[in-house]
Amino acid sequence: MHWHVHGSWTTAFVQGRHTCLLPVLPERGPWGGGRPAAWDWPARAEEATPEQLRERAETIDAVVLQRPEEIELTERWTGRRPGVDLPAVFVEHNTPKGDVPTSRHPMADRDDIPVVHVTHFNALMWDTGRAPVHVVEHGVVDPGERYTGELDRAVVVVNEPVRRHRVTGTDLLAGFADTVGLDVYGIGSERLGEAVRHPGIAIGGDLPQDRLHTEMARRSVYLHPVRWTSLGLSLIEAMMLGMPVVALATTEAAVDVPAAAGVVATDLRVLHEGLRTYRDDPELARAAGATARASALARHGVDRFLSDWDLLLDELIEGDATARARDPRRLTPAV
Repeated sequence: MHWHVHGSWTTAFVQGRHTCLLPVLPERGPWGGGRPAAWDWPARAEEATPEQLRERAETIDAVVLQRPEEIELTERWTGRRPGVDLPAVFVEHNTPKGDVPTSRHPMADRDDIPVVHVTHFNALMWDTGRAPVHVVEHGVVDPGERYTGELDRAVVVVNEPVRRHRVTGTDLLAGFADTVGLDVYGIGSERLGEAVRHPGIAIGGDLPQDRLHTEMARRSVYLHPVRWTSLGLSLIEAMMLGMPVVALATTEAAVDVPAAAGVVATDLRVLHEGLRTYRDDPELARAAGATARASALARHGVDRFLSDWDLLLDELIEGDATARARDPRRLTPAV
């Protein structure tokens, strides 16, 4: 059982061998959205109302939590308590907020619900207290090598760029648009004009995933201007598409993009030069994109992701809390 919270992450997760029960409410919304319309998911990702969850409660092997409120919802809808009489893990998708070096995780005072981070950076930055800690790095369903670079423009994919603003590097977009035209896509991108006005910026809106990938791959370079996020899945998707990337050297992006796959820096001058270089040298851009694709497939392939999750869920359901040490890819409990 788990909620549809992060579409791209869940798209990879539901590819596995498990039946996934997705809570659905008549009004949909954040606590019962069920299956999304924008992604093509297998049939084993099933919608279930609270009444159906109660009926099937004893057949539920585990709950994958992603928000603290889901603990109470799970108990109310299934009659079983996460971490007590229902095996549970908490997936932390996000970097901490506020006073980051001392940010304490909502699960920090519990030792019965392991925290699963999607990046090593997240695991490093969160104070998870007594909670057991694992890292299962992102997995992405391969969209295929689609890069053409036929348009001399950069592409940015970012959700809610107005509300998140400096977090997503929205304030940097006008400066980048002085160097190369930008096409911006993502949830809430249609509001970008409220925060940034520049003749070189075009707003593409929120597209279905497959169409978005095709549009991304037509641009000469992918720009990742985000200051503070776990690791943008759109960055990994761009790499899998075979795109060269230019990214801020922040959070996990600082170690996730090989030198030959793109330009990663905190010096804006270096990033601007990277955009110009890939725009003006298609052969170099294509070579960098090929390296990016190979790297992303090796590190973030969905088979590796599902294998890690199978191991973790099997251990969780079996109740073997010490078995995580068998897998060297796992992070031991944080100190």
